[in-house]
Amino acid sequence: MSTAPRQRRKEARPQELLDAALELFVANGFAATRAEQVAARAGVSKGTLYLYYPSKEELFKAVVRANLSVHIAEGADIVAQHQGSTAELLRRVMNEWWSRVGQGPAGGITKIMLAEARNFPELAEFYLDEVIVPTHRLLGGLIERGIASGEFRPLPVAETVHVLIGPMLHLTLAEHSFGVCGLANGPAIDAPAVLAAQLDLLLHGMLAAPVPTKKKES
Repeated sequence: MSTAPRQRRKEARPQELLDAALELFVANGFAATRAEQVAARAGVSKGTLYLYYPSKEELFKAVVRANLSVHIAEGADIVAQHQGSTAELLRRVMNEWWSRVGQGPAGGITKIMLAEARNFPELAEFYLDEVIVPTHRLLGGLIERGIASGEFRPLPVAETVHVLIGPMLHLTLAEHSFGVCGLANGPAIDAPAVLAAQLDLLLHGMLAAPVPTKKKES
């Protein structure tokens, strides 16, 4: 009976380590975060950390999978199960991403990669394969869906994906840089309102023009 709490503690350790690592990576960056700091934050020894994650790089990869990859997979499920308007589907996917990733600690991973990718090319390649390519595939497939159904006019798919992602990157970087500083004299950013404006502007350029009705001859 006395081993049950210990067993529950052991099973909880991977998530506790990932939570501690995410917090420290976002606060300090990848290079400045030390494995012993993560272990101490999670309440374990450095040796215990390495039992689960043999290097800081592997720990970071696990953090990315747990906090970004899982949401990309959820987005793919939403797209696959959706019935109806592609425009509404696009709104849902973008807003779900912001609420689950962009405004939370996980969004800080994007800032880390943009700032430190050139110094850690192996991690950059991992992030490309694990996050960037699947995200482009998800959004590209969504746009192609709208084109195929006739809801969207023919569009350059790859370029349109970049147009969708650009404002999201801006919002995420603002959230995890100036937003953290709490500066009051800058322009206010209401992220949901910005997303709504972005999609309204974009969708009106994506929707197929209605076929003009012929006037009846008198």
